[in-house]
Amino acid sequence: MSKLVIVGTVAFDAIETPFGKTDKILGGAATYIGLSASQFNVDATAVSIVGGDFPQEYLDLLSSKNIDISGIEIVKEGKTFFWSGRYHNDMNSRDTLATELNTLADFNPVVPEDYKDAEVVMLGNLHPLVQASVLDQMTTKPKMVILDTMNFWMDCALDDLLNVIKRIDVITINDEEARQLTGEYSLVVAARKIHAMGPKYVVIKKGEHGALLFHDHNVFYAPALPLEEVFDPTGAGDTFAGGFAGYIANTGDTSFENMKNAVIYGSTLASFCVEKFGTERMQNLSNDEVHKRLLQFKQLTQFEIELS
Repeated sequence: MSKLVIVGTVAFDAIETPFGKTDKILGGAATYIGLSASQFNVDATAVSIVGGDFPQEYLDLLSSKNIDISGIEIVKEGKTFFWSGRYHNDMNSRDTLATELNTLADFNPVVPEDYKDAEVVMLGNLHPLVQASVLDQMTTKPKMVILDTMNFWMDCALDDLLNVIKRIDVITINDEEARQLTGEYSLVVAARKIHAMGPKYVVIKKGEHGALLFHDHNVFYAPALPLEEVFDPTGAGDTFAGGFAGYIANTGDTSFENMKNAVIYGSTLASFCVEKFGTERMQNLSNDEVHKRLLQFKQLTQFEIELS
C-alpha cells in the first residue's frame, strides 16, 4: 500500500452562505484532503497541530477513515486554528470575518518516522517555509510532491514560495493565483511560466468552471459537474487536491495520461463536498456514490464526432 503524507491545517470553521450558517465545525485543509484521499486504498498520515479544545470525536473520525493521526500535535493549553467566512450570493466570492492562528502560529511539522519514505507528499496551503521543512524531513525522494498555495503567500512570502516551488512536481492553484504569480492573464502563458519555475505539472482550478492540467505542451480540461445546488464551497479545492493525491498514490502512475484521471477524480470528489456544510458530505461518502458520479462525468465529457 502506497504511503501518502498530508500536511495542512486541522481546524474549526464557522461558515455563512445564502443557505444558512454554522457555529464552529470541523474544517482545515488537511481534514478535507484526508477525507477525500480516504476514498482510495492508501496509507495516509495527517501532519498538523490542534489545541486542547479540539474534540476527540473529530480525531476519531479521521482515524476511522484510516488516516494516521500520530503526526497531529495536540497542544493541551492552546487553541485550534479558527477561520470564519461569509459567502456572497454568487458563491464564488467571500469575506473573511475572522482568522485566529492560535497554535498554528508556532507550528513546526514533524513527519512520523514510518512516513518519511512516503511515495506521495501533499503540501496543503501553509507558509512555504513550513512546506519546505516537511520536504527536508523525507528520507527518500518522493515519487511525487504536490503543492497547494494561495495569493496571501505571494503577497508576504514570495521568495520562500518560489524556493519551495522549485522542489515540487505538481502545483494546484486557482486562476486568479496563477495570474498573480506570473503577471500573465492568459492561463496558457501563465502555466508555461510556472513550468519554468520547477513543477512538471500545473493544475489551475477554475471553481464551477472546472480545472486545467498542463504538462509541457499538453493541455487537458476537466469540466465541473453541473449541480442543482451548491450549498457551501468551503474546502472544495482541498477536496480536489485530496482526490488527486489519493488517486496518484493509489495507482503509482505519474504519467500525463494518468494525471487526467486524477483530475477527474479530484473534480468528482469536490462536487460532493459542496453539497453540504463543511465536511459533512465527505464524512459518509460511499464508494458506490463516487462510482455513479464518475459515470456522470464520463457521460458529460464523452462524444463521438466524424471528422471529414
